[in-house]
Amino acid sequence: MRFGIGKRQHVEVGRKRTKIAGFALVALGMCVPGAAIAGVGADAGAEVFSRCKACHALERNRTGPKLCHVVGREVGAIEGFHYSDALRQFGGVWTVERLSAFLESPTVTIRGTRMGYGGVKDADERAHLIRFLQASAQDPSLCP
Repeated sequence: MRFGIGKRQHVEVGRKRTKIAGFALVALGMCVPGAAIAGVGADAGAEVFSRCKACHALERNRTGPKLCHVVGREVGAIEGFHYSDALRQFGGVWTVERLSAFLESPTVTIRGTRMGYGGVKDADERAHLIRFLQASAQDPSLCP
């Protein structure tokens, strides 16, 4: 028996494996101050972030913009980085929800983005990655 929690997350009653962790981490990240849950998902997120390093760094622009303080930042706001018109028009703020949707499928979420990455399809991995980005923003040695 399955109970829906959100898009693609579910809990299977009577089985040991559940897929609620990603949902819980995203919800927890929205409700609890960053320092209180700094370790939750951050280690697993560092592993996921290693895939992003081909184009991104935390502290400086590369092919993609720097990612320090990305959660809560205005979309397209890094001075000196040349964003696509599509991303600038997307506008708003990178909330946990918006960032998760973008990371799941960048070219579907923002048609015309130059980010050619296929996305992080696994909800748990996205939640861990976002938690890593939030935790990194609290560490001056990673995000000066």
